[in-house]
Amino acid sequence: MVITANAGRLADLVDADLLKGVTSEKLEAAVPAQYQDPQNRWFAITKRGRVLYASRDRIAADKTLTYEALADAEWKGRICTRPFTHSYMIDLISSMIANHGEAWTETWLNGVKANLARKPQGNDRAQIKGVAQGECDIAIGNTYYYGIMLSDPEQRPAAEAVRPVFPNQDGRGAHMNITGAGVTKHAKHTANGIKLIEFLTSPRAQEIYAAQNFEFPVVAGVATAPVIAVFGEFKEDGINVADVAAQRRAAAQMVDRAGLSS
Repeated sequence: MVITANAGRLADLVDADLLKGVTSEKLEAAVPAQYQDPQNRWFAITKRGRVLYASRDRIAADKTLTYEALADAEWKGRICTRPFTHSYMIDLISSMIANHGEAWTETWLNGVKANLARKPQGNDRAQIKGVAQGECDIAIGNTYYYGIMLSDPEQRPAAEAVRPVFPNQDGRGAHMNITGAGVTKHAKHTANGIKLIEFLTSPRAQEIYAAQNFEFPVVAGVATAPVIAVFGEFKEDGINVADVAAQRRAAAQMVDRAGLSS
């Protein structure tokens, strides 16, 4: 059995023919369709959003934010992000391609590039700190980093200086990614591997695992860890994360053409 973060990495395993399809009524019922491989080669066990972190001081609390609007002139010189070559950014661009097509997304990506406050650098926490320090007004980052920062006394002030926003709440919903698990193709104990994934998607295991990695339970009705519950309710993009992962090559090539590879 294998557990890994990101649908893209799971897709790599599928492309390498390293995972087998499994039959499990429990997994089919527990894991939402958008978070499982169409051929049952992997299933999500937790999920996370790639959201926007807005300055509490410089952006109104009722400001509606979308991924698409990041390319608008309103945000010129106001956006911080980690390098676009990182898998988290490739995944976000892939989701834009999956929703809008390549031509539209390429124009959008160049618009976002024009709105950057600084050269893409650092990790997601560095972007939140950039907003807190006034280098930019909005940052792109994964939700679990916010939980990590709130749990660290040294990083908590920077986290409290920003307002986490799930984009596109009036439309398709926020881009999500997963931590997922599958059974390797040549596994000798397939039945045990399936049982372990079934256990990881049971309510109690979901609550424990998600609390440890600061992600959201993938199974409906499971309580979210208090430090992550600050995000409140949100709408998720319903597109299958496998369909997003299928656009990674196009996204990486787009980053190269935009001059964002270094």
